[in-house]
Amino acid sequence: MSSFVVRCKKVLRRGGLNELFKWLIVKKWSRIIPDKQYLKIQYRLHTGKKLNVDDPKLFNEKLQWLKLYDHTPEYITMVDKYAAKEYVANIIGDQYIIPTLGVWDSFDEIDFDSLPNQFALKCTHDSGSVLVCRDKSKLDRGSAKKKLSEALNRNGFLYGREWPYKEVKARIIVEKYMEEKPRKSLKDYKFYCFNGKPKFLYLSEGLENHATAHISYVTLDWEKTPFVRTDYAPFETLPEKPSQFEKMKELAAIMAKGIPFSRIDFYEINKQVYFGEITFFPASGYAQFSPEEWDGKVGEWLMLPQTKRV
Repeated sequence: MSSFVVRCKKVLRRGGLNELFKWLIVKKWSRIIPDKQYLKIQYRLHTGKKLNVDDPKLFNEKLQWLKLYDHTPEYITMVDKYAAKEYVANIIGDQYIIPTLGVWDSFDEIDFDSLPNQFALKCTHDSGSVLVCRDKSKLDRGSAKKKLSEALNRNGFLYGREWPYKEVKARIIVEKYMEEKPRKSLKDYKFYCFNGKPKFLYLSEGLENHATAHISYVTLDWEKTPFVRTDYAPFETLPEKPSQFEKMKELAAIMAKGIPFSRIDFYEINKQVYFGEITFFPASGYAQFSPEEWDGKVGEWLMLPQTKRV
């Protein structure tokens, strides 16, 4: 039995026919399906809805429109996890940037002898490849190499047609280990900005483990929003508002200026704000809102450009 057939059976057992079809679309047919048609197929598979990309109303529909028609060149730099650091530092200052310890083209090139005992590794072109090392002597390099090498070979553009990733060079970046004791898992503050204005955010923690992770949408008054995500468990009670929350809001607005939609991410570590990343297509525009009508209400905040730029 071929490895392809074995893989198909595993995907089928895990998620059924819908998941198998999604996997086949990405693995086998993605390169030959035109972008617009591909997004219509993926949108239907993920949301169960028909994508109206010619006259979009829903937030997630408008994100698909932006994938196709807003190709502002600067976005390539902004989503590159290495290049974005200098870009952001030039706008808000390097005091908000987590220090970089090195960047390499492959795992085998990493100079581990030059690294401290604790650090974090991730790829520059994807989401989800973060690997935190809290003790270099105990790092399973074989497992780390497998994870990061697979991520390096993963095409960041093909799955969701998030066009900026098509031009980002795939590398491994190593950053300073950041910790706020006694907690080891950092909270992430992700601001949804519409035409340069933060409207709400989501608070996340523990995303390295989906089973125990929490995500809650939060208003700028630090209250739970009337809507939730359906793919992660929310916080039962919101943690205390971070001491630098107003500073994060201010910085998010500065960085989002002139952009139809962006998600600007920060950490607060020992009462200091640090930049996380910039995202233009959260969950690739497939994250569903509950109640469902909020996809439309949030979509009203996103004013699309009058002209297409491709």
